[in-house]
Amino acid sequence: MELLLIVGLPFLGALLPVLFERHGRLACSMATALAPLLALSWLLWLAPQVFAGEVLLVSQPWLPQLGFNLSLRLDGLALLFALLILGIGLLVILYARYYLSEREPIGRFFSYLLLFMGAMLGVVLSENLLLMLTFWELTSLSSFLLIGFWGERSDARKGARMALAVTGGGGLALLAGILLIGHMVGSFELSTVLASGDLIRAHALYPVALVLVLLGAFTKSAQFPFHFWLPHAMAAPTPVSAYLHSATMVKAGVFLLARLYPALSGSDLWFYLVSLAGLATLLLGAFMALFQHDLKGLLAYSTISHLGLITLLFGLDSPLSNVAAVFHIINHATFKASLFMAAGIIDHETGSRDMRRINGMWKYLPHTAVLAMVASSAMAGVPLLNGFLSKEMFFGEALQQAQLGSFNWVIPAAAVLAGVFSVAYSLRFVHDVFFNGEPVNLPKFPPHEPPRYMKVPVEILVFLCLLVGMLPGYTVAPLLAVAAQASLGGTLPAYDLAVWHGLNLPLLMSCVALLGGILVYVCRQPLFRWYAGLPEVDAKLIFEQQVQRVTAFARWLTGLLENGSQQRYLALLLGSALVVSGVALAPLAQLGGDRVLTPLDGITALGLVLLAASGVLTAIFHRQRLVALLILGVGGMLVALAFARFSAPDLALTQLVVELVTLVLLVLALYYLPSRTPEESSSLRGLRDFILAGGCGVMVALLAYGVLTRPYAGIAEFFLANSVSGGGGTNVVNVILVDFRGFDTLGEITVLAIAAVGIVAMLNGLHLRNPTCDPQGRRWAWAKYPLILKTLSRLLLPLAILISVFIFLRGHNLPGGGFIAGLITAVALILQFIANGVAWVEERLPLNYQRMAGLGVLLAGLTGLGSWAFGRPFLTTAFGHFELPLVGEFELATAMLFDLGVFFTVVGATLLILVNLGRVSLAPPASEEIH
Repeated sequence: MELLLIVGLPFLGALLPVLFERHGRLACSMATALAPLLALSWLLWLAPQVFAGEVLLVSQPWLPQLGFNLSLRLDGLALLFALLILGIGLLVILYARYYLSEREPIGRFFSYLLLFMGAMLGVVLSENLLLMLTFWELTSLSSFLLIGFWGERSDARKGARMALAVTGGGGLALLAGILLIGHMVGSFELSTVLASGDLIRAHALYPVALVLVLLGAFTKSAQFPFHFWLPHAMAAPTPVSAYLHSATMVKAGVFLLARLYPALSGSDLWFYLVSLAGLATLLLGAFMALFQHDLKGLLAYSTISHLGLITLLFGLDSPLSNVAAVFHIINHATFKASLFMAAGIIDHETGSRDMRRINGMWKYLPHTAVLAMVASSAMAGVPLLNGFLSKEMFFGEALQQAQLGSFNWVIPAAAVLAGVFSVAYSLRFVHDVFFNGEPVNLPKFPPHEPPRYMKVPVEILVFLCLLVGMLPGYTVAPLLAVAAQASLGGTLPAYDLAVWHGLNLPLLMSCVALLGGILVYVCRQPLFRWYAGLPEVDAKLIFEQQVQRVTAFARWLTGLLENGSQQRYLALLLGSALVVSGVALAPLAQLGGDRVLTPLDGITALGLVLLAASGVLTAIFHRQRLVALLILGVGGMLVALAFARFSAPDLALTQLVVELVTLVLLVLALYYLPSRTPEESSSLRGLRDFILAGGCGVMVALLAYGVLTRPYAGIAEFFLANSVSGGGGTNVVNVILVDFRGFDTLGEITVLAIAAVGIVAMLNGLHLRNPTCDPQGRRWAWAKYPLILKTLSRLLLPLAILISVFIFLRGHNLPGGGFIAGLITAVALILQFIANGVAWVEERLPLNYQRMAGLGVLLAGLTGLGSWAFGRPFLTTAFGHFELPLVGEFELATAMLFDLGVFFTVVGATLLILVNLGRVSLAPPASEEIH
């Protein structure tokens, strides 16, 4: 339960910033920090158990048949990432309090931030891979909102769209990969997957699954060739950049590599795909960072480079390289978050991020300059700072790999080269911003130090860089050990976090990187001139062009298939159905089976003839809309009689009431349409339609004959056998709807409520001219509401409500239920509107149909959640028999609450649609007549 609270608190807390925004920025910030602070406290309370070697698991069945369970897991790796998410998240909240201006909606910003925080916690704490994927996609959506927070800016909109498109596409690939892993292993639970590494690697689908999973990880962590989206995400507010690109969003991909390392690593394919992608990203990011003039652009490309370094370490596929990767994840989060915040302070105080203009800031921002210089040194790998320790481990592991044979020198050489550029762009950050002359045309001048507490998050992170760099064994060692062991899934290798390891080759590589970086920066001018001569490649422009091309192709294809003709759509659909059915039936030696058909009696034959006649007459009189509607209603009533005839009273009742409601809806719509449909179809089209209709009729008859003459074993026997014992009801249809397939019903009533709201939105503000006479020119009667109808409707209302209650209460054991009862109530209320008018009824029955429909969906959902409290799957029904004096024995079931939700949703949605459609006629009559 504690893990559920840790994940759920940020989601619950996302409501608080909006509620407290009106009370001031301080109150809003404090309300925002409450949920992460509680979650962090709970996490720290559980941490000793993780450090003791325990793996905390909690699991709640959700869709067990699909392997989708609400399972959470807290081990060393999850603890590390959760600490980063919550700890740096709290610092970002404090920082954003001062960064955002008074004019910006800080409540909305903090709500988005908490939503993203909850999604990230869900990713790192998920035990079930499908659950992790759900949170994974939620991180893409919430990061889209954060990156595009300044929606009035074109670069923010395009950057957010690019990030969503790339990471969303990777999420689809990850979904396919996870499904393949679940197929190979037989489970989506991490405990099973991580223990099945040998089985996965030996499976024929392993290469496909690996590529799909890596696509998800590489797109999320901006690995080459998917790196281009991350620099354009810098259009987000700096607190978002500091959070998403240091501890959360882009770390989700490397977290996935660390989490699935025991299951997917250990093969040559893993080495080549992961290490080469990481190596290319490491070099490209480091090289590009040096030439960026935008301060955040430099940090963005440096983030890409460091993510490539981490990915390369996981690809090297040795136990110690895994430890080094996890260590660098920690170090990168601290120094990169502090650097982004320092960059935000500079931007906030100068109004610019152009390093060609923000020179000499040491004079104006000395405190910020010291903090930024320490963090930059950590990024460069200067000794006595945390970045130096993990980079030295990286150099050591680059030397140890032996997968490339005679080309083993490539990876160590590339590592040193990347280190050289890392030192060079770190030097540029320090020198060009804080020294290098005087500021040039700053929008805000003179700049000054920010508010005191805006620097506190930077100070904390920089202090951690120093503390870990000087005392690693006393600070980060325990956390690194449990995190790396959880990632390895086995024995932790021997390693030493000492600051000094003696004179060795990794130290020499570090020295070469430091000296080489200084030399590159000193000789940077020729490099800058060479870079300026390269052809300019605008990733955002290329991406937008590709999006436009895909959109144009989709528009062309849509125009080819969807020309606006519903007749064409139906013709293609029915023609395709005929072809597919014909191909499926062609191999049969004989159409009929051995089973004898039930003899046809006279009453059934008469009903079939009348039903066929109603269909034919509807086709004949289809141009006379009202006549065709009435004949079609006869067909609907005959279908209801057929259900009753063949012992399906529930379906008969449902069909009868639905037919009545549909008839009223169509009559309301026909009121505004001409009474006759003009002739638009040619004779050739008529022939086509006749052939299609006849062919489909014959095909359906043949299919029915083929099925009815063969023995058929379905799932009906299961429901009949378990209806009473499993659902506590003898009405099998109702038990299926509210218990066995209650999740389907919940989805259906949700769709019904959404459809009702959508229809109301479309009708909002619509006023149609009222017809004043019939097609023959006779004027409508002035008396809108006949006296007899008004009188009878008022008498029928209480009787209909009583019948509705009766139908509802008996539904679990006899024909009835919430859906039918809801329709009966809706029909009774509709009759009042028809007989007395909208104004008269609403004055006496001031019901809010939107809230009624919403209450129904909420009540049905809460009924399902209630079963969790007793350790049962979602929407499990509980029932029991009770006895009262005078009343005797009776049964109660929680399904009645679910059915009550169905009742409210049906009544609310039906009346919401019909009443608002009726309101269209409230427009004042027009002098022009409609014929």
